[in-house]
Amino acid sequence: MTDAGEQLAEALTNVAGKHFGTAGVTDLKRLSGGASQETWSFKIHKDGEAESLILRRAPGGTASNASGTAVGLETEAKLIQLSAEAGVVVPTVRYVAKPEDEIGSGFIMNHVHGETLGSKIVRSEDFASVRPKLARQCGEALAKLHAVPVATLPTLRFSPATEEIERYKEVYKTHGHPHPVFDLAFKWLGNNVPADDRVTLVHGDFRNGNIMFDATDGVVAVLDWELAHIGDPIEDMGWICVNSWRFGGIDKPVGGFGSREDMLAGYEDAGGPKVDLERVKFWEVLGTLKWGVMCTTMYEAFKTGMDRSVERAAIGRRSSETEMDLLYLLAAD
Repeated sequence: MTDAGEQLAEALTNVAGKHFGTAGVTDLKRLSGGASQETWSFKIHKDGEAESLILRRAPGGTASNASGTAVGLETEAKLIQLSAEAGVVVPTVRYVAKPEDEIGSGFIMNHVHGETLGSKIVRSEDFASVRPKLARQCGEALAKLHAVPVATLPTLRFSPATEEIERYKEVYKTHGHPHPVFDLAFKWLGNNVPADDRVTLVHGDFRNGNIMFDATDGVVAVLDWELAHIGDPIEDMGWICVNSWRFGGIDKPVGGFGSREDMLAGYEDAGGPKVDLERVKFWEVLGTLKWGVMCTTMYEAFKTGMDRSVERAAIGRRSSETEMDLLYLLAAD
């Protein structure tokens, strides 16, 4: 274990002793995934029994790295707790770190067994029997998530459709490299903005890859709440339909495993209002465009030398995929 790992193990042992009444921490391991936050698994021991827990914290154990679009980890923890009260399947938050704990900004939650690898959810035979019900379950989860009372939420940015469009248009302009398909999509979006007639909590990154599934029960946890905000709830529906999150299952719009109709049926049956498919399409177009702009941002990081990793260059190349997706989406118009 590295020095940093040993320091974290010691700090977690102190936290576990104070707040969980346990004698020690074992099996501390940094998990892969999570580009903006660290995720660690570990076990605590009490009365001869071991319990698996997860620590989600800011990189390097620093203070909160909340930004203009990303909420802080303390806010994430609060959103998870509120969503649990509304019936959303989420990990149970067990403890939110304090400065004196010396583990940095973060929180400890229950370990949930399941799979988050999108390609495996779409292709593996292990999930063949459960795949037909996943889109409906995603709709049910979103209905409950969007029903969290706005008055109970911590301070979040308000980002309606017009603001989302302008934010990504400004990012696109800074690159100084024209993409005619992006220009076309921005124009279409500007001409088709839906009314701001319903405002709720929006997860902001609800997609295959941020949802944990298992082969028996389907959806077992909604993860990664750092982009949560207040806005149009249908944004979450459009985002999970973006082709880039289908992992090759392009004939199944919802995450590569289901239909929009099944998702909407689950949403309505779980208490959500009736949803217009054209509104979902608007947010799918905007989501596809947003991902395309994000891809060009990755390429800019590679081109300027800020990050010369192959991963940055490879993701940057994917902007061309989003251009094709946008042309297919806009072809009817």
